[in-house]
Parts: sequence; structure tokens; C-alpha cells
Amino acid sequence: MRINKRLALAISAAALAFTMGVAHAEDALKLTIASEGAYPPFNNLTPDGKLEGFDIDIGKALCEEMKAECTFVTQDWDGMIPALQAGKFDAIIASMSITPERLEKVDFSKKYYNTPPAIVVPKDSDIKDITPEALKGKTLGVQASTSHSNFAEAKYSGSEIKMYPTADEYKLEMANGRIDAAMDDVIVLGQWLDSEAGACCKLLGTIEPDVKIHGPGAGVTVKKGNTALADKFSTAIAAIRKNGKYKEINDKYFKIDVYGGED
Repeated sequence: MRINKRLALAISAAALAFTMGVAHAEDALKLTIASEGAYPPFNNLTPDGKLEGFDIDIGKALCEEMKAECTFVTQDWDGMIPALQAGKFDAIIASMSITPERLEKVDFSKKYYNTPPAIVVPKDSDIKDITPEALKGKTLGVQASTSHSNFAEAKYSGSEIKMYPTADEYKLEMANGRIDAAMDDVIVLGQWLDSEAGACCKLLGTIEPDVKIHGPGAGVTVKKGNTALADKFSTAIAAIRKNGKYKEINDKYFKIDVYGGED
């Protein structure tokens, strides 16, 4: 059977387009991203086990901006950095602060949000101030292996610092009257106080962050030396800030801009 020249050219062009399309698909950036799933409203699990929250929506927006195919998985907080180092995933988007201590082990994108720490106490508490002096001799609960726990140990040494694996656990201890106060991100504490579970307690005040301990904000975490991926995330963060996608996600969860001012 003879094929005319025009048809042959058309078939050839279609084959080339298909080949290029397959190559492009194979070259697409594929990433596995971890989050804790226990830190609402930034990241938590739905009843059917799906990740949701500000971190997750930001992560999906960054992946879309980078034209990357991303899979999100959960990882316990205290094993997050070791699992990244072991290659179990490519990045962490879990409200991880860019601290000097962590920068010795991993690399970060530029920040994607920065909100201050705060302290909550029971509504009938006799603690009147957030100062270390006011909490001297009191039991202060905080999530372990966080910038908040580091800050509590450094600045509130006169208090008994109790560490918990997750934020949910110190909240339960507060609600049951087993600790005198708790320290965490003001947004996390504020959402809890607005819920039925947090009806026990009140916000005592916010704390001025210490950059040497808290860092400049939360960033996307990648393996040490993977600056190319960190830079891709930084570029994508700037892009969604500019095109309005960041504001759309921010306003879904918060009444304030949690980015925390320009760099």
C-alpha cells in the first residue's frame, strides 16, 4: 500500500510530538513531601486520613507553580529530619522553622510564613505575665524538638519544662489541669482556644521571637546540599505571593497575613 507524501509527513510529525510528550512527562519533577498531620490549622489529618491545612495547601500551590508531581505523606515530628536524611521523602512542609541548629543538618527555602510564639494558661490561673519571672516554678508544656521547646529551655529555665511529642498532647494536659501553661505558635494556640476543647484556657500574651532561636520563619526543608530544590521552592513562594494564590490560601485559614512582613 502506498502512502502519499503529505500523509507520511503528518504521521511523522504526530510521532515526533508523541515522543516529545513522553520525554517531557518523564522529565517532570516528581517529589514526595512530608508533613506531620498533627499541627492544626497548619497541618492535620481528616477523619479519613487525608492531610489538610495551610501547609498542605501551600505545598500543593508550590508544586503547581513548579509544574511538579507531588505526593504528600505523614511523618512523626521527632523523626522528620532523620527520615529526610535517609531519603524517605524529598522535602518537608510542616511549619518547620529555619533555625541555625537545623541549618547544620538540612537546607531550607526562604520562609513561607512567620508568626510569633505565645503562652496560654487556664482561665483561673494566677499567672499574670508572660515573663520568665512570672512563670518561675510553674510547669510549662511545649512540643518537643521545636523552636518553642528550645526557646523555653533557654529563656524559661526557672520553670519546669515538660516536653510532649505532639501539640495535641500538651493541649490535653492543659485541659486536664496537669500543667500551668503552654507555649506554641500564636495561631495554633488561638485556634485551639476558639474550639470547645480549648474552652479551659486563655491567651496570656505573645512573645517577641528570638531570631537566633526561632529563625526568620518556617520554610520548606530539603536535604543538606540540595540547594537547587530549595531555590525552586523559594522562587515558587515568591511567585504565589505575587500572583495572589498565597493570599487566597492565607485568607481561607486566617484573618491576618501570616507571611510576617517582607524579607
